[in-house]
Amino acid sequence: MAASTGPYTLPPLPYAYNALEPVISQQIMDLHHKKHHQTYVNNLNAALASQAKATQSNDISALVSLLQKIKFNGGGHINHSLFWENLTPPDSDASKLETAAPTLHKAIVSRWGSEQAFKDTFSDTLLGLQGSGWGWLVSRGNGGKLDITTTKDQDPVTAPEVPIFGVDMWEHAYYLQYLNNKGGYVSQIWRVINWAVAEERYKHGIDSSKTFKPAM
Repeated sequence: MAASTGPYTLPPLPYAYNALEPVISQQIMDLHHKKHHQTYVNNLNAALASQAKATQSNDISALVSLLQKIKFNGGGHINHSLFWENLTPPDSDASKLETAAPTLHKAIVSRWGSEQAFKDTFSDTLLGLQGSGWGWLVSRGNGGKLDITTTKDQDPVTAPEVPIFGVDMWEHAYYLQYLNNKGGYVSQIWRVINWAVAEERYKHGIDSSKTFKPAM
């Protein structure tokens, strides 16, 4: 897989492109990873190169104009890199919340009353998102209080919140397969959540050795 030129590169998927079927098709994974995510990486590297030149020339106007490009494409790279790690083949051991993530499962039940109540609340939040964006389970620090939140467009989760897992609600994440049945995508995504990775993020935070770090 060709990587972009620059400091950031497209991370490989931790599974085959067809591994998430029938929940997410190989066609979607090919386009989502190789095209959409690669574009965020390419645009981020280009914006950072322009930023370096503008810094050297002390071009304040150019620096200000680049901030949104860096935020959008940098957020796209961060969010998608986390998203790929969030997912696992359906019916795998990692897809079972109670056994793959016992600590997180206990915290979820304590916060929402039951696993199903949590999933219902999270799903309602995803379906209520206006336009493009992401839905997240977050904690306040490692092992901290859990909450459900959303971010618009490609805005990432920022400190003090730690992203436990996120769901991409841009149309490119589901439309080729589910068309306008957004609810079908949301109901099926639970079959491929990687709770083992979520457990590590909950206990150790995003800087855990088993979680995503941007490739440099």
